[in-house]
Amino acid sequence: MKLQTSKSYLIKLIASLAVLALAPVSVGAQNYPNRPIRLVVPYAPGGAVDAFARPMAQKLSDQLGQSVIVENRPGGNATIGADAIAKAPPDGYSIVLTSINHYIVPFFSKNVPYDPVKDFSPVIIVCNAPNILAVHPSMPVQSMQELIDYAKRNPDKLFYGTTGVGSTHHLAGLLLAQLANIDIEHVPYKGGNPTMTDVLAGAIPMVIITASTVMPHARAGKLRPLGVIERQRYLAVADLPAIGETVPGFAVPDTWLGVLGPANLAAPMVTRLNEEIRKAINAPDVKARLEGLGFVVTGNTPAQFDSQLRTDTEVFRKIVAGAGIRPE
Repeated sequence: MKLQTSKSYLIKLIASLAVLALAPVSVGAQNYPNRPIRLVVPYAPGGAVDAFARPMAQKLSDQLGQSVIVENRPGGNATIGADAIAKAPPDGYSIVLTSINHYIVPFFSKNVPYDPVKDFSPVIIVCNAPNILAVHPSMPVQSMQELIDYAKRNPDKLFYGTTGVGSTHHLAGLLLAQLANIDIEHVPYKGGNPTMTDVLAGAIPMVIITASTVMPHARAGKLRPLGVIERQRYLAVADLPAIGETVPGFAVPDTWLGVLGPANLAAPMVTRLNEEIRKAINAPDVKARLEGLGFVVTGNTPAQFDSQLRTDTEVFRKIVAGAGIRPE
């Protein structure tokens, strides 16, 4: 009888301890947020991601009644800022606005100090930025097929500029070379401005970069867009074909920006952040400003974000493996 009583007491004690262990998370989630939230931007002030983050953060502050403070932590191809969040407590007060490159960098670098999937909680994809392959007007090509034919007639003489190693633009060039069986040389730059300076000057004949960067120059006759790198056409320039219409199997995920928290962020906090961020980016004034920067405002659920990042990561893995690239 004493043994049964002891067992019964032990079971009740374990159950009580489990409830107590969960209580802080539950209480924290119910009162969340009750102090300022840190929004890390792993890029320099004044760039495209920073320009997106600030109006979103201001609107979130208004909605939540708590300050959302943008903290720029550039460097290491955005790994320094992301690492700060990977190592932050999962209390909902430290989040990061980063790009799709977060999942690409580990394929190129051994020095990434975190697992881009396991060490983060996906909250929401806030926007997409469609990308275009364009050439300098001096290039004697008018279509993707003509570009491919030109590359085959001129092996090792076609160069393309991008915003850097491991960008979606870089991977698009790798995939095009693989599927079209052509030799094209990658010229990585440190950002969009130096890339565009050289392609507009004719120093390099081809560029893969965001549509919002290409189209003003295309309308001025300074660049000739040939194709969209994503699976579908871009509605803003619906007459421009997707590269996959010429090269079967060609499709690279959109460049997107998304919000992540540390791993094990409580589900109620993830849900609250998702709902509030979606509301903020779809507010008419914020949405108009963001679209003016060339972003396509989206917003999805945490589950959809998680599914997409895993699908995108597998696409990147196959492209990098096909190119024979190993992390250095």
